[in-house]
Amino acid sequence: MECSTDTLAAMLGPNITNADGAAALICNNFNTVSDKFTDTAYAVDSTYLLFSAYLVFSMQLGFAMLCAGSVRAKNTMNIMLTNVLDAAAGGLFYYLFGFAFAFGTPSNGFIGKHNFALKSIPSSDFDYSYFLYQWAFAIAAAGITSGSIAERTQFVAYLIYSAFLTGFVYPVVSHWFWSADGWASAFNSDNLLFGSGVIDFAGSGVVHMVGGIAGLYGALIEGPRIGRFDHSGRSVALRGHSASLVVLGTFLLWFGWYGFNPGSFNKILVAYEPGQYYGQWSAVGRTAVTTTLAGCTAALTTLFGKRILLGHWNVVDVCNGLLGGFAAITAGCSVVDPWAAVICGFVAACVLTGCNKLAEKFKYDDPLEAAQLHGGCGAWGIIFTALFAKEKYVNEVYPGKPGRPYGLFMGGGGKLLGAHVIQILVIFGFVSATMGPLFLILHKLKLLRISPEDETAGMDMTRHGGFAYVYHDESDDPKGLPMRKIEPASST
Repeated sequence: MECSTDTLAAMLGPNITNADGAAALICNNFNTVSDKFTDTAYAVDSTYLLFSAYLVFSMQLGFAMLCAGSVRAKNTMNIMLTNVLDAAAGGLFYYLFGFAFAFGTPSNGFIGKHNFALKSIPSSDFDYSYFLYQWAFAIAAAGITSGSIAERTQFVAYLIYSAFLTGFVYPVVSHWFWSADGWASAFNSDNLLFGSGVIDFAGSGVVHMVGGIAGLYGALIEGPRIGRFDHSGRSVALRGHSASLVVLGTFLLWFGWYGFNPGSFNKILVAYEPGQYYGQWSAVGRTAVTTTLAGCTAALTTLFGKRILLGHWNVVDVCNGLLGGFAAITAGCSVVDPWAAVICGFVAACVLTGCNKLAEKFKYDDPLEAAQLHGGCGAWGIIFTALFAKEKYVNEVYPGKPGRPYGLFMGGGGKLLGAHVIQILVIFGFVSATMGPLFLILHKLKLLRISPEDETAGMDMTRHGGFAYVYHDESDDPKGLPMRKIEPASST
């Protein structure tokens, strides 16, 4: 209720010497206090979003460590440099173009048209914190792709695909499903797809499928690493050099996922029932719990599944299974119950195992299982959400449209499932039509794959001036043999 001087003066009555002055003083103080509460709410929500952005950005270190541990020692510097450049190049191109294509408003349903280079920001729609958070998501998609094409890709190809993915491909997809103007967005108040829109809360499709499918085309066009399959076509394991780095990277990614999924609320100070203990802060906590349970279940399922299939306990496989559970729950983390997250994680582990079997059968080589993990488990997460989304949570997280369709298995009908099937198809089609030709052009121009000689020697020596690890310092050990720098061989 607005504090009116005239109304308050009338209520004070004629016995007050200066009723208008007293009313003005009270109203001014009341409005000052009210403004402070409003300012505090903005500050709390902005701080929450910035903290979430920092958590998501920390996942870049997780990706770097996971990638480094999953490749052979002779390519460690190369893969870590690509992760650094994903963040750096992605930051510049997302600033110039990506954010505008994704969220520039007003726009059409396909692509954003405003806010290039953050023009007119901050505004009533966005502050700088929102850009930073979305940038962290964009470079995560690029990081996924770099794992698929590791150990055999020219550095210039990394720069080109990373700029294109973060500056155009990923932003367009995120506009479709996350912008209020997007044609399939659940936030679109005018024309919801099948009356529901797509509930891809934190990006099983927008982030994980995009990165995974892009990596799929890169790895397919490049072909497998030398020695990955023998002359008879039998699979040969080219193991990463450090399980320790894989575990370190996995825990860093786990930590960062608490910004990735719960942070996607963008704000925390929203009361569902004013004056009660239950509000958006409860939904944030529930999202963290569902994320945790899906990952834990997938890890344990992979542990025992691999024990049955292979006869031993494998920590690297368990780490990948854990991440597969996280990738799957990312779409529906905010709208499902904890018990459903357990089902999500169990099936995600099975999907990952099945995708890896198919990859081996078709001689597809992905050093980090990125396409299988993020593409396959991401697609399962989209279907899972359409099956298990709970009506109460859907209406809380996506308010303003009573009667919105929800999960099929929860009694909500099949409209949400139809919307999510369309999401899978259009993401696969769009990324195929953009990233596939890009990798093919790079291949035709001989800018994609390094020469066999460089690949055999390792890119750290031929392309980056030396190994990541100091095996020997000739100044300390005069008896040792100094390592000789190998010049890059011709890629033709």
